[in-house]
Amino acid sequence: MNCIIIDDEGTARAIISQLCTNLSHLNVLEEFPNALQAIKFLNQNDVDLIFLDIHMPDFTGFDFIETIKNPPKIILTTSDANFAIQAFEYECIVDYLVKPITPERFQKAITKAVSMTRTAVEIPTSDKDVAASGHHLYVNIDRRLIKIDIPSIYLVEAKGDYIHVKTEDKNYTVHSTLKKMAEKLPEDLFLKVHRSFIINIKKIIDIEDNSVLIKKDVIPVSRSNRPELMKRLNLL
Repeated sequence: MNCIIIDDEGTARAIISQLCTNLSHLNVLEEFPNALQAIKFLNQNDVDLIFLDIHMPDFTGFDFIETIKNPPKIILTTSDANFAIQAFEYECIVDYLVKPITPERFQKAITKAVSMTRTAVEIPTSDKDVAASGHHLYVNIDRRLIKIDIPSIYLVEAKGDYIHVKTEDKNYTVHSTLKKMAEKLPEDLFLKVHRSFIINIKKIIDIEDNSVLIKKDVIPVSRSNRPELMKRLNLL
């Protein structure tokens, strides 16, 4: 994999470069002290993976991601653990490494990057829907990032400043909004049926009047959302 390193600290760049040399399948093309210099290089070269620091003068790592189109896989390397939740809002980010980085943790991140790259290459166009069903999201619970498989979610309910996420295996209470959660869920699988509820339409057991049954939950369907629900169902 062709890589570049973006970090304003020379020592940090040297450490990451050394970690890369220990892995034969990584090829460091260039190192940059700031993100602006890297943008021009990306426009002229094929890069598979970027090691990117978050805190840099004038132009942060997140500024960099927002600027480039079709970014390659990115592993964030930072001394600040406070941006992990924000990081996983970007599909291009593979992992979040907090300095100092150990060889074992570095290897784990690279394994994940290689796996994701291979998956992107090997999935045929006709199988994209199947691949999307394997996507996941992360929720922040008690300062821990919990991974949830999206297809396992059957109901999301708004409760004040929190949302209650129900899955096939476990339920989670997360400090977030229904709107933010809706942005993370695939539209072909999920539908907001009420101002307080999002449902997985594949999990519907029964529909009666202005409500649907999923598992043992009876969820109200608002009058304004009912036509879209009926449209999305595979009716005879």
